[in-house]
Amino acid sequence: MAQKQSQLDKLLQIMQQLRDPENGCPWDKEQTFESIVPHTIEETYEVADAIFNGDMSEIKDELGDLLFQVVFYAQLGKEQGDFEFDDIAQAINDKLIRRHPHVFSESQAEQNIDLSAQWEQIKSEERKVKGLAADSSILANVTQGLSPLTRANKLQQKCSKVGFDWNELPPVVDKIHEEIAEVLAEVNAPKINQQAVEEEIGDLMFAVVNLARHCKVNPETALIRANSKFEKRFRQVENLIEKQGSSVENSSLEEMEAAWVKIKKL
Repeated sequence: MAQKQSQLDKLLQIMQQLRDPENGCPWDKEQTFESIVPHTIEETYEVADAIFNGDMSEIKDELGDLLFQVVFYAQLGKEQGDFEFDDIAQAINDKLIRRHPHVFSESQAEQNIDLSAQWEQIKSEERKVKGLAADSSILANVTQGLSPLTRANKLQQKCSKVGFDWNELPPVVDKIHEEIAEVLAEVNAPKINQQAVEEEIGDLMFAVVNLARHCKVNPETALIRANSKFEKRFRQVENLIEKQGSSVENSSLEEMEAAWVKIKKL
């Protein structure tokens, strides 16, 4: 345990040195909370990608990159006098204990307690303690900062809990066909309204997320896997065309499509 703690201390010291006003890294010294956000999001997806690839060494490396993001924010907070790494750790420790009374309470709650309802109740009480404005909507705790696919899924899950949902799959699929028709109506209009096209495509994507949810599929995971499958196949198309003495840049759509079909059959 002491060795693990020493490695964390070393990481915090490295971060502090990177931000040293005189001898630090020019790039690291320029960063702010806002400028690091894109990197944090990217590192999060790289962790997910490593997990889907199943390479434990890669997962370890990517988790290290993600931990570095947390350490970076901690160093910025320390410099501003707002918080340090220990404060971050304490905050999550306190939150986990507070939100799991059925585990950490001396008088543990009944095993058949509605954990979802308990979770929402505790989060509501936390908002009151922080002095945040009361928001009675069932959508109150759906974070704005989530990826669009994940947020769409969570919005739908919340509404489903109060019965605003279809109980069968056919109307979900019908809604997708309806949204496709509306997209086509906009793109085929005599004068295309780009804003309307965007809105209808957004509605279509929201409907597809709804289909994924009803099929018990995580839309984010499904799209990550689809991206990976497409990339793998297209790289194989490139290799196949190169073996034929050409390149994708010099190939027609028909030639690339033929190679794609051949790869799919394999």
